[in-house]
Amino acid sequence: MKYGIFYAYWERQWAVDYVRFMKKAKDLGFDIMEIQCAGLTEMSEDDIKRLVDAKHKYGIELTAGYGPSADQSMASDDAAVVKNGLEYWKKTFKVFQKLGITQVGGGLYGYWPVDYSKPIDKEKDLHNSIQNMKTLANIALEHGVVNLGMEVLNRHEGYLLNTAKEARAYVEAVNKPNVKIMLDTYHMLLEEDSFYDAVCTAGEYLGHVHVGENNRKLPGQGKYVPWDELANALHEIHYTGTVVMEPFVIHGGQIGQDIRIWRDLIDDQSDDRLDADAKQSLVFLKHKMER
Repeated sequence: MKYGIFYAYWERQWAVDYVRFMKKAKDLGFDIMEIQCAGLTEMSEDDIKRLVDAKHKYGIELTAGYGPSADQSMASDDAAVVKNGLEYWKKTFKVFQKLGITQVGGGLYGYWPVDYSKPIDKEKDLHNSIQNMKTLANIALEHGVVNLGMEVLNRHEGYLLNTAKEARAYVEAVNKPNVKIMLDTYHMLLEEDSFYDAVCTAGEYLGHVHVGENNRKLPGQGKYVPWDELANALHEIHYTGTVVMEPFVIHGGQIGQDIRIWRDLIDDQSDDRLDADAKQSLVFLKHKMER
């Protein structure tokens, strides 16, 4: 397996200069740094080149995450919304090619976060999403091998895919080689009866894993994730893919608002403390996963 961390662990805002975090992640022992899709299409060629140069200099891979906005939703029955979403991805995939990104995950099948003040028609939205995802998957394949991770979200953030069972049915219905399942331990704690069963249900379709605790802290800083059960299941299905930490511990800014972090989860938010915790967490994770 390859291990990574989401850059937002150190930040309050989504828009940042990724280069500093690429070096930091590599120095701490990570193989991967995950970035945010938002803003990529506005980057200049010089900015893209800086990221590519840094990627090669530090020897670190990049993966991407994204929560589409409501006007980009693949689950919409509004042709203009779907077209807007597809156009967004066409532009983004072109940037992926330059950055060497072959994997993106999130609630790509709909939008995030869901506006629950509006009526929900899960059956209709699933049908729309499956049909439109076939088109999106083909576009992704036209830009190299870009794997699309359908993240299974908890009920408070999404309604289309809440369990690995639902995600498998969705991926099988789309039936495209680059449409995968993405599991996240934070969401699994709320929705799955068994981590082992969920991972085995995802099986060969599992393409990406996010790890974090029930309190959104780093792996090893909580008490409810059954890490041994998760590791056993990943070994059972012979998973050798990417495992990326997605912790959020700092209150404030757009990130804190979007993720609903209403207080600082650690007292010391200095770079030294954050770095030391991330390094210790990586040791913990590898100890659990590599056996």
